[in-house]
Amino acid sequence: MNLTERLQDDMTRAMRDGDALRRDTLRMAIAAAQNAAKDKRAPLTDEETLEVLGREVKKRRESVAAFEGAGRDDLAAKEQAEIEILTPYLPEPLGEDEIRALAREAVAASGATSPRDMGRVMSQLMPKVKGRADGKLVSAIVTEELARAAAG
Repeated sequence: MNLTERLQDDMTRAMRDGDALRRDTLRMAIAAAQNAAKDKRAPLTDEETLEVLGREVKKRRESVAAFEGAGRDDLAAKEQAEIEILTPYLPEPLGEDEIRALAREAVAASGATSPRDMGRVMSQLMPKVKGRADGKLVSAIVTEELARAAAG
């Protein structure tokens, strides 16, 4: 069973159980995947569906921050609940230590010696962490590792 079928089955189950939030969240995720498939003009692979789900989770995280900043805790809580519904479909996120180890490998493999080599390192590292780590965190860690390499 591919990921799209799993989402459909889980949405059907949520409909039967009367779980409106889960149903609506999964319906939104399925619609986003279908829109991406239309744009691509071909069915999505599981990896592409994961990318769509990752974007949806990222949007919700940004919404949570915006709603909390505006004092709308009720809306922030709804967005957070949607994140919790979608997260189990995503691959296990990498921990900071794992990202740091991969960053060190990428710095060594690319021969980077200064922060000016950031692009080279990121181009090697991002395919390895895609969908499993926040880009801002990865960038910050790479910056630290490049500074360490330049100083060391």
